[in-house]
Amino acid sequence: MNFDLIIIGSGPGGYVAAIRASQLGMNVAVVERESLGGICLNWGCIPTKALLKSAQVFEYIKHAADYGIVVEKATADFDNMVKRSRGVAEGMSKGVQFLMRKNKITVIDGVGKLLRGKKVEVTAADGKKTEYTANHIILATGARAKALPNLPIDGQKVIEYRKAMTLDKQPKRLVVVGAGAIGVEFAYFYNTIGTEVTVIEFLEQGLVPREDADVSKELAKIFKKEGINVLANTSVESVDTSGKTCKVITKDRKTGAESIIECDVVLSAAGVAPNTENLGLEALGIQTDRGLVKVDAYYQTNVPGIYAIGDIVPGAALAHVASAEGIICVEKIAGHHPQPLDYNNIPSCTYCWPEVASVGYTEQAAKEAGYEIKVGKFPFSASGKAKASGASNGFVKVIFDAKYGEFLGAHMIGANVTEMIAEVVAARKLETTGMDIVKTVHPHPTMSEAVMEAAAAAYGEVIHL
Repeated sequence: MNFDLIIIGSGPGGYVAAIRASQLGMNVAVVERESLGGICLNWGCIPTKALLKSAQVFEYIKHAADYGIVVEKATADFDNMVKRSRGVAEGMSKGVQFLMRKNKITVIDGVGKLLRGKKVEVTAADGKKTEYTANHIILATGARAKALPNLPIDGQKVIEYRKAMTLDKQPKRLVVVGAGAIGVEFAYFYNTIGTEVTVIEFLEQGLVPREDADVSKELAKIFKKEGINVLANTSVESVDTSGKTCKVITKDRKTGAESIIECDVVLSAAGVAPNTENLGLEALGIQTDRGLVKVDAYYQTNVPGIYAIGDIVPGAALAHVASAEGIICVEKIAGHHPQPLDYNNIPSCTYCWPEVASVGYTEQAAKEAGYEIKVGKFPFSASGKAKASGASNGFVKVIFDAKYGEFLGAHMIGANVTEMIAEVVAARKLETTGMDIVKTVHPHPTMSEAVMEAAAAAYGEVIHL
């Protein structure tokens, strides 16, 4: 019942931290109330990408004639798309189970709660409570869909992302509230398979409002072409679910004009809320700020021996961030000397089509930070590989410090840019300059040439524009 380390939560923060701790010689236990892999593997990152791939394949088939291929009329089988998605998620969760056994990590099923004296109380499904002790305890309990005051989630007509992946039938009309990554991914999926989609975003920039403004404008143009209705700078005042359909009452934040949108289902995709309730934080005096646990650079709370990582601490609520935090945390516990995480070099990816990826400063943020900048942009319409692939939408935009050539940021929209962004993340980590990128030979023909060409454009040396 005594461990070197107990981790509450087995998402991409918790299970990665557990494996790294085991590699470092610790006796580790993981407490999980649902399924190993957490939201990411079971309800987030992985199954959503499976759905999006189904939509992309369907889109390819619809445009097969563009590639010289004749296909009889194809139809989207919504039930089997959902079934495939769930199968992929189940397979990944079983993979984590294997990794737990391989690394000799004890898995404890139940709900974990902190007790004084570095103890964890676990309540099993049958209500039985068991206490465990550990020298170190990491909280990695993740987050859930944020409920908006004017948009109560009932799981039937007003749903969150988990339900959106397992609906009994495809809605004819869908309203998506929130135009961040979750919102635009589901908007793309449902629109592609034939649902009439409206996206409502509170912020003025509209789609993917945290991305560079040029990327947001480009995605809005593409979504409009695909028939997705986007309402930016718009608030949801209320939703009437009393009838057979939903009536969403919206207000234009600029003019004050109200409108009613009728639909079958409303998807609330306005961010996430941390799972910090009922963890015993208050009893131990663990400090929080607006629901997030306050930690130092190595994720220790104000209570020695208690740590927190992932969506319950400040920073981007992303799986790869949680994993990185977990590794840093356990390496510090083990007496190693890891570098603190550079939160300005965290890649952000959105898997609609075309994809969106970015890292570092936006153009506006770089200017606000006081940099004199060089900006380069290369459209995929000028890329041979993109044209040959039938994927010429989008561009790569890069931003450099004019004085020293520091790689300040990159913003991409196009096919497979979520794979391309890692080049920039590595380049920034290695303190690569703009001219270093220009002089780095990229293979031809590839989409990644656009990074080199965009860098060359920033320095007036672009060849293919």
